[in-house]
Amino acid sequence: MSDSADHATALWRDQEMPLPGAPADHVVLPEYLERYYAWAYLDPRNARVFDTHAFLELLLFGHYRRLGNAALRAFDAPANQQLLQVGCAYGDLTPRLARQPTVDQLDVVDVAPLQLDLLQRKLPTDSGVTLKRQDATRLAYPDDHFDGVLLFFLLHELPAEAQRHALAEALRVCRPDGRVVIIDYHRPHPLQPLRWLMPLVFNRLEPFALEFWSTPIADLLPVGSSAQIAKTHYWFGSLYRQVTLTP
Repeated sequence: MSDSADHATALWRDQEMPLPGAPADHVVLPEYLERYYAWAYLDPRNARVFDTHAFLELLLFGHYRRLGNAALRAFDAPANQQLLQVGCAYGDLTPRLARQPTVDQLDVVDVAPLQLDLLQRKLPTDSGVTLKRQDATRLAYPDDHFDGVLLFFLLHELPAEAQRHALAEALRVCRPDGRVVIIDYHRPHPLQPLRWLMPLVFNRLEPFALEFWSTPIADLLPVGSSAQIAKTHYWFGSLYRQVTLTP
């Protein structure tokens, strides 16, 4: 892990975090988010650029729509699902997920007010989507509350310990017969040309991603967890992975 990632992990561990059920006005921005990701998620000027289809396709090397479609397929059955999306994703993923005929209720949580505001503006007034300000590592939901939980390119932006807490919370609020779906980066195949470019990008902009892409999801599961990996799929020379967990 880089020195910046070590420092950011310490910031996350040492700060005072809200307890489950804390009111939205008591949820604080993680210090690592303000230090390392303010440019990406807290700056309204940049957000207008990043929240476009063209930028997201460029960022994901032409795979934004494909990966979004994979997220939708992960919840195309059964009917009348109650889903949780952890983190407001740029682009049109959330409006598309809310329109899925199998989705009865969709909740979306994010710790950044700007991200919640941007998403609210993209949703029709009758979308039925509930937006809440919560920290991914301290979800204010009871156990076994949702049929499915989606983490779309979230974990690589968290310090390693926060990744474990966020995944543990996702599993906690998911019903035993539900699924937790993770779509994120993965260490690519040795012949994938971007294998050598991406570390340069990560070292500059994503202090936790390089360690994350080499970490099996199984290593992030809570100790003693009964969760099982039901399915794993890779795209683009294994640069991206989809991991489906059953609690």
